Amino acid sequence: MGAKTWMLMYAEGDPAEILRSRPVLDRAASEALLAQLFPGKRYKAADDLTLAQACPSGRNILVGCFPGLSIVAADELAIDTPSQLDQRFLDIAAGRTVYLHIMYSVVDWFAYAIWKDGKWQRSLSVAPDGGVLEELGERRPFEAAYWAGAYPAIDPDDDEPSTYPLPFHPLDLGEAALEALFGYQLEGDNGPSLLDPESIPLMAFKPVSWWRFW
Repeated sequence: MGAKTWMLMYAEGDPAEILRSRPVLDRAASEALLAQLFPGKRYKAADDLTLAQACPSGRNILVGCFPGLSIVAADELAIDTPSQLDQRFLDIAAGRTVYLHIMYSVVDWFAYAIWKDGKWQRSLSVAPDGGVLEELGERRPFEAAYWAGAYPAIDPDDDEPSTYPLPFHPLDLGEAALEALFGYQLEGDNGPSLLDPESIPLMAFKPVSWWRFW
């Protein structure tokens, strides 16, 4: 499947700590959040998926509400410039910190953003084709080694000069962001200190057509 995410987290504290506590999924709250974010649309619940699958296709939606943390995954979130996220996703934050994480291995693209009190703190979008697509705010500590060239995408010992537009591979930084912000990885070193994302259930919803055929 490759490493893919397009998800939001609304956190009252440290998302990694909350997830490590094995929180219980609140199904009623998850359904209410779905209705709040996607009004006027009809969905039916499907079999649960997990945090490892926070990249639903088409109009499918994943939602998980836990004490102190809410998670939403939808392809509508996969935008090149995270700072331009639809305002409705921020309006419901109610004082919580909002995290956006997007990673798509097919095109080696990674983006993330953080909002606090409704204002962005950090927004970054990087891909091999365009280099830095967006960069706003101060770089987070977990980014430092990557920007410093500690993990180059191209072997520096190669004879051919590198024209790669970034000092790192976007997916490597994307995995580092997952670990630093949420305490897990998808395809990196999933050691014993890291959370297993498959242990966190998310409710899955599929759209229901309004049309009836007579």
